[in-house]
Amino acid sequence: MTMQQTPQVPGATWRAIIKRESLEAFASAFAEDPVLVASVANAAVHGVPAIRAFFTASADIYETFAFTSEASLGDNTFLEWKGSALGGKAIEGITILAHDAAGLIERIELYHRPLAIVLAFASELEHRLGETLGINLFARAP
Repeated sequence: MTMQQTPQVPGATWRAIIKRESLEAFASAFAEDPVLVASVANAAVHGVPAIRAFFTASADIYETFAFTSEASLGDNTFLEWKGSALGGKAIEGITILAHDAAGLIERIELYHRPLAIVLAFASELEHRLGETLGINLFARAP
């Protein structure tokens, strides 16, 4: 199996999904019980409403954000990105979207780096979301 570069603007399809106005429109891109795992969370986020809340809160933390590359391998889409958050601190990472046989998203893996920003980002998410997505979901920055 070979990795294929996507001919469009990196992240365009994912950005369009994230920007859908209603929960129902957002949910139409997902399998029945999707899960999000992220380096900024202590546990997985389950279900479309919780995943949407996570990405809505996250979007407000970034000051700049751009997908730099997109590639597909089998049922997975890999999106590399860079940006700044929390007072201009550099942040980068990768988002992996796993699709089911029908092309619906069944799993999202979201990895941030470097470690200092991971901890600060998690702390900010905890501040914004509290326990709405589950107790102890977010790590605390030292």
